[in-house]
Order: sequence, then C-alpha cells, then structure tokens
Amino acid sequence: MTSTTAATPYPDTQEAVATVRERTPHVPRLALVLGSGLGDLAEAAEEAVTIPTTDLPGYPHSTVAGHDGQLVFGRIEGVDVVFIRGRVHLYEGHPVRAVSFPIRLVYALGARQLLVTNAAGGINPRCTPGTLMFITDHINFAFANPLVGPNDPAGPRFPDMSEPYDSAWVDRAEALALANGIATERGTYIWTRGPSYETQAEIQAYRLLGADAVGMSTVPEVIQARHAGMQVLGLSTITNYAAGLGEEPLDHDDVLAVGQDIRATLEQLVRLILRDLPT
Repeated sequence: MTSTTAATPYPDTQEAVATVRERTPHVPRLALVLGSGLGDLAEAAEEAVTIPTTDLPGYPHSTVAGHDGQLVFGRIEGVDVVFIRGRVHLYEGHPVRAVSFPIRLVYALGARQLLVTNAAGGINPRCTPGTLMFITDHINFAFANPLVGPNDPAGPRFPDMSEPYDSAWVDRAEALALANGIATERGTYIWTRGPSYETQAEIQAYRLLGADAVGMSTVPEVIQARHAGMQVLGLSTITNYAAGLGEEPLDHDDVLAVGQDIRATLEQLVRLILRDLPT
C-alpha cells in the first residue's frame, strides 16, 4: 500500500484525515459505499485496517440497524479500496452537508473513483426484489443539496450533473455482468427524505416522473463526489416492491433479509468490476 502527504482538499476533513493517517498510510484508489444489509462485503478486504467512524472528528454517526459506522481500508482484486460501512442519512437528523462528509473524507484520503450501493424499492415492473440495477440517473426529490453554502475550491461552484453516473463505466460493468451470467437492469433512482416509506400515490407520481427505483440515500453522496470530480458507478439492490406494488406491507427487516440473500451475487459483481476498473 502506498502513502501520501498531499494537502487536504476539503478543510472540514483535516482532523479526520490526520486521525486516519495515524493508523494507516493506505491511499485508496476507490471508495465503496455499502448500503442496507451489505456491510459484510467489507469482510472480503485483504490487509484490512478498520477505523470506527466514532473515532473520526467531524464524522456523523449512523443510528440505523445494518449501518455500523466504520471505514475499512484494504485491498480487493489487487485494488486499494476504502469501504464506507454504515452510511448516514438525512432522515436521521443530520444536515445534508454532514451526510456527504464521508465522501469528502475519502476524496481527501486519495480516492478518485466511487462505487456507491444502496437498497431500493422497485417501481419499474422489471425491478423485482433481488434485482441488481445500475443507476443511470437520479431525481433529487428530497430537494436537499450538500453544496449549499460557501463553495470549496476543490470543486466548481456549479458542477455539471448531466451525467452523474459514468455511462462508459456502466457499459463496462454491465458487459462484465452479462459475460458472467449475472442479470442486471438499468434505471433512474429517486431520492426521498424518509424515514417513512412512500405512499401508493407517491409511488405512482414517481413512476410518472420516470423513476425506476426509490430510496433514502445515495444522491447527496453522488453530488458531493461529482463536485470533487470523482468517477461514479451506482448499483441498487432492489430489496422490495415499492408501496402498492407488492402484497405485503413494507418492513425494514425484509430489506435487510433480501440484501443478505443477494450478497454473494453482489460481491461477485463487485469483484468483477474491481478487476476491470476504468483508468
């Protein structure tokens, strides 16, 4: 693993960067955000160094089951990575700027590519529970943006969001999945504030807006990553039918259970993606 002493791009991460550097010189090439029920993927990291996020100054604390707060530094498929294990959400009461703090931190530590995963509800009939969906675009229906306020010179005041998810990377990853017998879909993800699940009427409205899946995360992290100029690949695990589209009421335990059921396939796909990262 290599090390660096580069200046911290985002000043609010300076103390957290210093704390990390006291424990590991690891410089990740790629950051992996792990969604609901997917935190165990970090167990696959080789030469792992785990840092509880409670030890990092300025890092917001997750309060959701299935979201243990840790940064796990290590190597998978020969790639230096950092897992963001235990994401934080706007519905927990954090300011949106705090929700995107982990992305600023991993960028300051060296990551220039982001693979962000989440659990989502399927709106498109093709997106049934257990489906893996590459995110091709998103709709910010929480109407919150982590870039509000003074701009950090690490990125532009008005970052372009015409292609938040790298289309060439999506093509590359989708081809790998197809060649290895892993079924995937593509779609647009809509972000809602939560924490209540959506009503049936809201889901019908989101479908008219062009959303294929719905969730309570991801978008602020992607906005922050694009501000920093990171390449982004998004991958949703469809863990449930959205409200009114299935026979059972929505339950977070079911979300976690489906996440565990698809874990092996997701890990296989992530490993394939890591073996063939774009330059």
